[in-house]
Amino acid sequence: MSLKLGDVVPNFTQASSMGEINFYEWAGDSWVVLFSHPADYTPVCTTELGEVARLKPEFEKRNVKVLALSVDSVESHLGWIKDIEEVNNVKVDYPILADEDRKVSTLYDMIHPNSLNNLTVRTVFIIDPQKRLRLTLTYPASTGRNFAEILRVIDSLQLTDNYSVATPVNWQDGQDCVIVPSLSDEEAKQKFPKGFNAVKPYLRLTPQPNK
Repeated sequence: MSLKLGDVVPNFTQASSMGEINFYEWAGDSWVVLFSHPADYTPVCTTELGEVARLKPEFEKRNVKVLALSVDSVESHLGWIKDIEEVNNVKVDYPILADEDRKVSTLYDMIHPNSLNNLTVRTVFIIDPQKRLRLTLTYPASTGRNFAEILRVIDSLQLTDNYSVATPVNWQDGQDCVIVPSLSDEEAKQKFPKGFNAVKPYLRLTPQPNK
């Protein structure tokens, strides 16, 4: 059964490039981006894992840990990491799960046989500190992911968890937000002292409340 948004994700223990990982213990009270790639020593994946290494300080600012996965071995991962570091001029200091037995891939429904036979597609899971699934993205093997978009979604999730707002199309951190429809205008005036612009009765824009 595939995981749905809001589900508590399953725990697992699996080998990785940085030793055995019990997922719940490793995640602790952090957010997690768990992302799979089809295979080691592949060109698109080499660029992706390098970009995640480059962006790791941005993830850390947001209390996010990153965890990659493929169905190759620890030994393969360790060799490939050298290439990733050389090509991208980065240090890969986050773990890559070695899911040789497909245990995690099966738990998280990362293998789509009609796309790739017995290999993991490019799936992204954003998981909150309560271990609940907050976002899934699935890309084909031929298309590299946009990790700036993944950071943008994390910014939105962390903002909207704490304030009565949603984020509109193409929103970036620092831009105006949408006041949720469940708040009356009077309640909105109390909650948002910077005021709001009612474009429509149901579309009220207010400056980002935590800025």
